[in-house]
Amino acid sequence: MGSTPHEMTLIARPRLSGHARLQWDPVREQQVILMPEGVLALNATAAAIMALCDGQRRVSDIIAVLSEQYQRAVDQDVLTFLNRLLNKRLLDITDE
Repeated sequence: MGSTPHEMTLIARPRLSGHARLQWDPVREQQVILMPEGVLALNATAAAIMALCDGQRRVSDIIAVLSEQYQRAVDQDVLTFLNRLLNKRLLDITDE
């Protein structure tokens, strides 16, 4: 039995799962996540979030960087997106 996905927290340190890969798709002209089940195309905001998911930064750090970059509160957008990926088992998280 696999473990049930957790809820993403502000102290979690997300990174792309080992069975998924982030890369540029020249046909779609956008970043995509390649996974065994297929391809997930990322819009610019999603790609910006994924670029910061290195397993070192906490979710709160990612939110701070993107809030400054976009000059608006992005807390809920970031948490919603990361929780979707977590539930699809595309992210691994470390809590400290």
